[in-house]
Amino acid sequence: MKTNILLVGGYHKTCSMAESLLLKGFHVTAINSDREDCERLAEIEDLEVIWGDGSKEFILKEAGILNQQIVIAMTPQDEDNFVICQICKKLYHTPKVVALVGDPKKTSFFYQMGIDRVVCAINAITNIIEEQALMEKMTTMIPLTNGKIHILEVPILEHAQALGKELRELPLPKAVIIGCVVRGELSIIPSGDTRLKAGDVVILITTGEEQEKAVQILSGSSEKG
Repeated sequence: MKTNILLVGGYHKTCSMAESLLLKGFHVTAINSDREDCERLAEIEDLEVIWGDGSKEFILKEAGILNQQIVIAMTPQDEDNFVICQICKKLYHTPKVVALVGDPKKTSFFYQMGIDRVVCAINAITNIIEEQALMEKMTTMIPLTNGKIHILEVPILEHAQALGKELRELPLPKAVIIGCVVRGELSIIPSGDTRLKAGDVVILITTGEEQEKAVQILSGSSEKG
């Protein structure tokens, strides 16, 4: 049985999202308040299109809200996306509601109000920039055996996905060794139950081929949105 997904928003985001979801086998319905946009969206094969205001209950009912497993609100207005998600979650008990926000300061509030996932383009771009900066900070200390083995310093930031996890829990490649964890003035020879903390610097021994994957596992962002 196909998962039902309802998209509420403008033309361009809805068009791209709908085409991607349909290719993956989902059943997709789109609500759009602009008639011309609806006519263009209707050209997408297998996409069900509803013309109307996605914050109105009768429009949501027409779109089969009671049978939707996921609702994604993508209008240009954060407030509209919030209202749409609240109606779907509180009145119709939609299993998962997702809101697009333009203002990153609203992200925490949206989560506090029960929205399952908040997507903020600014936060996403910021994370990309931070991860790029992290890559630039990493130091190749000693390239060994004709460049096939490297020793790296990898700083652990506050939102790293490895934060608080035991080393044995991390899916590091077999060719990767954590030789030492530097914590302030301490140098820790790690064991499987060593947990990483923000501010730690991991001394990583790896091949060049496994380097990027290992760094992503250790330092990749775990933030939502």
